[in-house]
Parts: sequence; C-alpha cells; structure tokens
Amino acid sequence: MARQPNRPLQRFIAEAGFTHRGLARNVNELGRFRGVPGLGYDQRSVRRWIGGLRPREPVPRLLGEVFSLRLGRTVTRAELGMPRADAPPEVGQEFPRTWHEGVASVTALWRADVERRRFLVDSTFAIGAGSVGAVRWLTLPAEGRPVAGGSRRVGMADIAAIREVTRSFGELDNRYGGGRIRSAVVKYLDTAVAPLLNDGSYAEATGKELASAAAELTRLAGWMAYDLEHHGVAQRYLIQALRLARGAGDHGLGGEILAGMSHQAVYLGQPAHALDLARAAQVSARRAGIPALLAEAHVLEAHAHAVREDRAGCRAALHQAERAFERRRPGDEPGWIAYFDEAYLAAKTAHCFRDLRDGPQAVRHARRSLEMDGRFVRGRMFNLSLLAAGLLECGELEEACAAAGQALELASGLQSARTRSYVTDLRARMEPYAAEPAVAELEARIRELTAA
Repeated sequence: MARQPNRPLQRFIAEAGFTHRGLARNVNELGRFRGVPGLGYDQRSVRRWIGGLRPREPVPRLLGEVFSLRLGRTVTRAELGMPRADAPPEVGQEFPRTWHEGVASVTALWRADVERRRFLVDSTFAIGAGSVGAVRWLTLPAEGRPVAGGSRRVGMADIAAIREVTRSFGELDNRYGGGRIRSAVVKYLDTAVAPLLNDGSYAEATGKELASAAAELTRLAGWMAYDLEHHGVAQRYLIQALRLARGAGDHGLGGEILAGMSHQAVYLGQPAHALDLARAAQVSARRAGIPALLAEAHVLEAHAHAVREDRAGCRAALHQAERAFERRRPGDEPGWIAYFDEAYLAAKTAHCFRDLRDGPQAVRHARRSLEMDGRFVRGRMFNLSLLAAGLLECGELEEACAAAGQALELASGLQSARTRSYVTDLRARMEPYAAEPAVAELEARIRELTAA
C-alpha cells in the first residue's frame, strides 16, 4: 500500500518558515544537545517524512520540540502526523543497543501492560530472548551518557520517591504475593516513571541514578509477573530492567537481574539456559565486587546442575557459593541484595538437595532456612514445603505432614501462582501415602486451596 503524504507536517513547515535543509539541521543540532549525537538528516530526509515515511524515535519527539521552540507554543507529535505507534508484539523481548532505544522500549512495555494488550497477556517464555539479552549485557561497549533535555527537570527527590515505592512494594510482595499489588506497580511505572524518562531533563549523574531506580522497580514488576507464572511478561520485564541497568552502568544490579532470569529458567525446567544465565551473573558479580551476589549466582548454578542430575557440578558450585558467602560485607553491599542471608542460602541449597532426592541434606538445610526474617511470608511457605519434601524422602511422614500443614496455612493468604505450584509438588510427593489419615486431611485442604 502506498504511503499517504504527511499533510500536517507540511503545513507546520510552511507556518514555521523552515526550509527542508533548515529543519533537518535543527533536528540534528537539538538531538546532539539532547544527548543523541550522530544524527545526519538532510533535506532529502525531510522530503521523505513529508512523503509519509515515519522516522524512528527520537525524531518525532525532536520535531515536536523544534516546532514548539520556533512557534512559541506546544506542538505534539500527533499534531505533526506522527502519533505513537501501537507497541509491536515483540515489545520488550529485545535488549536495545542504545539508551534512547531502551527508554522507548521499556516505556512501551509498561504502556502495553497497563492496557492489558492481548499479545502481552498471551506471551510465552523465549530462551533466545534471554540469551541475547545476557550476551548484549556482557559485550556491548560502555554506555553512552544517559542524558536528556526534556521539559521536566528530574531531581534526586524524584529518584528517592521511586526507590521508596520500590521498597514498599517489595515488602508487600513478600508478605502477600505478586497478585495483590502488581497492577499498582505497573501503573506507577507508566504514570510516574515513564514521564521522567521520556520528558525529563537530566545530566549524566542524575540519569544514571534514574536508570538504576527505574531498573529496580522494573525488575520487581517482572519478579511479580514470574510469581504469577506470567512467564513471557516476566522475561520481557527482566530484559528491559537489564537494559536500564546498563544505562546506569550498574554491574551489580545487572548481575542481580541475570540471577533472577536464571531463577525463572530453572523453575521452568530449562536448566541449561539457567546455567548460562547464572554464569553471566557471576561475571557481573565479580566486576561489581559484591560477594553476596557472587554467592547467589553460584548457588543458582548449583540448582541448575541439580536439575540436570549433575551431582559433582552441584557440589562444586555449592562450595563456591559458600566461599563467596564467607566474604560478604552486609553493611557495604547494595540494599537490593540484603535479602540474601544465611537463611536464603540454606533455602537455595535445600532446593538443590530436594531435586537430587537427597532427603537428609534437604532436611538439614531446610531447617536452617526457617531461621529467617518473618516478613518473608511467601519465602517461609516455600521453605516449609522444602522441609516437608525432604522429610517425605526420609520416610518421616508425620513430621512431613505437620510441615506441609504449616505451608498450606501460609499459602492461603498469598496470591502467588508459584505457591500453588509448591502445593502441587507436595501433593504429588504425598500420593503414595494417600490412604494415611493425615495425608487425606491435607489433600482436602489442598483441594479447598486450589479451588479458591
């Protein structure tokens, strides 16, 4: 189909008195000032735009600003015949190569999520997308300056607000599960954070802080989607969080996001992919010099080995995790890794031994994992489930049923699909004992829970 001429753009050019060469020069110069160097548009480019070719971001935004400055009034991209295009179905799956492409990608993802776009709701997990994201994270050259010159000045108070919202939503997620609050997180990203990225004015130092804060909250929204088993959505959010962390130059946060991607992959039964992501997280942890993050990345590698039934690989990775954990400095490490304490390491180790069907070791580490912060309600439910699974492996049915009962009690207050998956796993492990009264009682409670 032939392109339709862009009559609105043609009218604005005439009203502003621009030549085609003059308009192109203004766009190039404003782009350089706004942190987008290397634009090389000329009069032929303008003729193509008039002919109906829509330029890529950030040109429509720059054109709107050029005409606004020239005419002394606000001119929107829609008025120029360049409204925001609908997000493509693959939005968020690619790790963008530049800061400005990354901003366009992540804000389009948030908007599509708020609008509950069908392609996003139905999206599935794609190993290739995660692999490309990890490779680009590790190999892209150093990020160009994350600067912008929009109409709204971004200050440290804006960034502090994002971090406080992230902290508050994170606590609620741990207590109640992702299902209760994820929509509020996404709405905040779309209505409060997107305008700062799209229309904000910030220098490099502030831009890096903004990128880091936005990456943390985007990661949390992705983690909540994972908790709900919306795996395609979760993966897109984690990839875009990783891109924001690249803009911030934050190797530690990038490593934490890669660790989360590994966590999701092993949960989905993709241990080879999880192994690659865990090793990428180790590279980032070493670059950042964060021992707790390195310990996390090693224990995630161990879990991938366990699912692959590689006992030697699992043991070696667990040894590395313990060595790294001994070097951690809780007071000197970022707040986002504070959850990774002795109890969390024990829980991940218990996962390894559960999947290797080593009951005694699973029980030993699961008991240690229960010496945890009481605010992590969902985590405690998982750890009780691990203990019950290990006790069943040891033939301790009565104690296993008691632990499972406590896990079900916590699960009833959580909106978390992963919680239901742990319950389903326990049901399968207890099936050989279905005739036992204690197991029959638990089965009735499980039916009630899953029906709810």
